[in-house]
Amino acid sequence: MKLRFIFNPRSGHNQRNPHLLGRAQAFIREHGLDATVVSTERPLHATDLARQAVADGCAVVVAIGGDGTMNEVGSALIGTTATLGLIPCGSGNGLGRHLGIPGPGRGAFRTLLGGRPRLIDTGTANGHVFINAMGLGFDAEISDRFTRVTRRGLPAYVRTTLAAWRTFQPVPLTVRSPSGALSTTAFIAAVANSDQYGNDCYIAPRAQVDDGLLDLTVIRPVGFWRALPLAVRLFAGTVDRSASADCLRAAAFTLERPAAGLIHTDGEPRHTAATVEVAVRPRSLRVLVPAAG
Repeated sequence: MKLRFIFNPRSGHNQRNPHLLGRAQAFIREHGLDATVVSTERPLHATDLARQAVADGCAVVVAIGGDGTMNEVGSALIGTTATLGLIPCGSGNGLGRHLGIPGPGRGAFRTLLGGRPRLIDTGTANGHVFINAMGLGFDAEISDRFTRVTRRGLPAYVRTTLAAWRTFQPVPLTVRSPSGALSTTAFIAAVANSDQYGNDCYIAPRAQVDDGLLDLTVIRPVGFWRALPLAVRLFAGTVDRSASADCLRAAAFTLERPAAGLIHTDGEPRHTAATVEVAVRPRSLRVLVPAAG
């Protein structure tokens, strides 16, 4: 079996631990794998490298990075027979956490040997692929600001969030789905394939990656004193029970806002139209997960 490892040196963990590149090379030698390691050099380079890996006949293409790297690599594998392997080492690792894939020091490399392929859904938002989650509002603003942070990780994410909180303006939003329409003002509007953003922050606690559906969570603006209980709910996995949240499940959503602006797909900011068409691609991507997962 032929493998290709794609290493993103800019991912949060990789910036602090560049030795992971050498660790991947040592792993290949130790197990006598038919594999090579390549590094990304620019945004979207991982997609080009993954497409080349598929063309070269690789059965497994491994993303060494965070959700953005996973998105770029996985986008090239959708609808192919190749399987996505994950060494989750970004700032959040939402998909890896949902699927039970451990970090690089806790068994992620072993999963490449003893894991099993799992067929999961993916989504699109105005043509942009997402595998874990997309959103607009505050989380898209954070994603945009976070791309300009030189040193990543949870502390940097918290600082970025607090700075954005002071100036962000909620978004008037109409959500349309097969079950009807919802008009509201959104602090966050997230459409999730898995249950969390990452770091065990559960934006869609009931979401499953292989049910052919997407889970929408709209969080309305709250004052300072209600923000803390809401944050607790996010990490406790009970945000769907909050009076400040609306939760819907469907195969497709139309999100209508007053003007074009930011969205994010798997944490990567995109500028797109005022109307955002979101749809699921059922069981379109193979991912290598732990054998018991």
